[in-house]
Amino acid sequence: MLIAPNPSLARLTRRVTGFDHDGNPQDISVVEERPLTIFLNSREIVTAMTIGDYPGYLAIGFLRNQGMLRDEDEITQVVYDEELETVVVRTAVETSHEEKLKKKTRTSGCAVGTVFGDMMEGLEGLSLPAAELRTSWLYELSRQINQTPSLYLEAGAIHGTVLCKGATPLVYMEDVGRHNAVDKIAGWMLSEKAEAADKILYTTGRLTSEMVIKTALMGIPVLASRSGFTAWGVEIAREVGLTLIGRMRGKRFVCLAGEERLTWDADLSQIADEPRKMGRKGAQA
Repeated sequence: MLIAPNPSLARLTRRVTGFDHDGNPQDISVVEERPLTIFLNSREIVTAMTIGDYPGYLAIGFLRNQGMLRDEDEITQVVYDEELETVVVRTAVETSHEEKLKKKTRTSGCAVGTVFGDMMEGLEGLSLPAAELRTSWLYELSRQINQTPSLYLEAGAIHGTVLCKGATPLVYMEDVGRHNAVDKIAGWMLSEKAEAADKILYTTGRLTSEMVIKTALMGIPVLASRSGFTAWGVEIAREVGLTLIGRMRGKRFVCLAGEERLTWDADLSQIADEPRKMGRKGAQA
């Protein structure tokens, strides 16, 4: 991977001693979360709770996904002050974002996501590329991502988002909120001028309207997850032509939008299955 999680980075976790169900002492790693205030030029935009890695990518991606930073805007400087817990993104020309700040929508993001302005702005007339998606890629991506050392495996209580091309994971970001992890991906893509048309976005989180909107606005045609869907997320995915795949576990997955991109080429006899979860009444989910 170009960027992979670094669970050994000391500032991302803390050792905490507690007691288990038998009363025995337990020393475990817990994820750190800290505030990060994002500025666009001289204007304070938002304070996000984050694990604190890749603050520049998080700030750029957040501003880009909120429509406050356009692909054509020239970023002249990104300044992170660890002591003040701030990051300032400076552009060659002052941007117009006051109208965006007048209207806020709280989303379903785990760390209290906020969308400024009209959530659907930018989706009108959006056309995502007609990319191919092989089921063999999905199984290989799931295998690699699940085996990659991560903060999730080290400490839990965190979400991951992975930018992929074909069967290859490229950039793997984690954060306490899944929207933060997506914004880091967006920030990296904008900074590196990475193409979106041939990419897949994999997330460990729920496939909500917010996740679908961000993926579509980034120009990525495929969004996949081990988790489930919301009805509005599915509706928006169908409207914009995004391929939406969830409940990816073992041999199983469900595609609720954009199935025309799928090519069923995997040999399922070579794929290990996972046990189904038991529902509340003992039925298999």
